[in-house]
Order: sequence, then C-alpha cells, then structure tokens
Amino acid sequence: MPSDTQTAPISKGALWAGIIISALPALFLLMDGIMKLFKPAFVVEGTVKLGYSEGVIVPLGIVLLISTILYLVPRTAVLGAILLTGYLGGAVDAHVHAGEGAFPILFPVVFGALLWLGLYLRDDRLRSLVPLRG
Repeated sequence: MPSDTQTAPISKGALWAGIIISALPALFLLMDGIMKLFKPAFVVEGTVKLGYSEGVIVPLGIVLLISTILYLVPRTAVLGAILLTGYLGGAVDAHVHAGEGAFPILFPVVFGALLWLGLYLRDDRLRSLVPLRG
C-alpha cells in the first residue's frame, strides 16, 4: 500500500551522521552482550548487585546481541531499535530499583535516544512515519 507521505531523500551528511550516531551505542551494546556471554567477575558482581541471579547473565547477553544485530541490519533496524528500547528500559528500572545515582539511570536513556536519532537520520522509512516540521 503506497504512502501519501513523501520524504526528501536523505543527504549524504545526514546518512553518515546517522551511521556514526548509530554505531557508537551499537558497538558498546555488542561489547556488553559479548561480556555477558563470557561472564568476567565484574559483570557477575554488577549483575548480582542489581538484584539479579548469575543465571540470567548469559540469556541477557543473548537477547542483547540478537537485538543489536537486528538493529544493525537495515531491513530489521526498526525491530532492533524497539527491542533495544525495551532492554534499555529494563536497565533504567534496575538502576532505579537499586537506588543508584543519576548517571547509571540516565546512561541507558541517552543510549536509547542515540539509537533512535541515528536510525532516524539514516532511514527514510522512519522519517516518513515521524515527520518533523521545518
């Protein structure tokens, strides 16, 4: 079904800005997911400190890696962004529940905003769904 909403083609500058803005949090999330699979002591300690059992670390790592890979593939990027938004929302909840300071709570919020901003800049389908008025 064709859409009535027309978007201007993405400029090279916006495309490259979107790729860079998307890559920064995605690389961090890939690294975080891989560390959850290998479970170094500081990852286990941090997870247990937040009130989770050690048994959830590897499944969380798998979910994080799959979601991030989906985000990096252009065809599934929106699905990946939605899944990562849920994952990061869980991180915010865990830090709030643990009574941590502002930085650990805001860090996943900023990452979520960067993921969506990067995707918005590089994907014209998302631009047609969320048009900004100039």
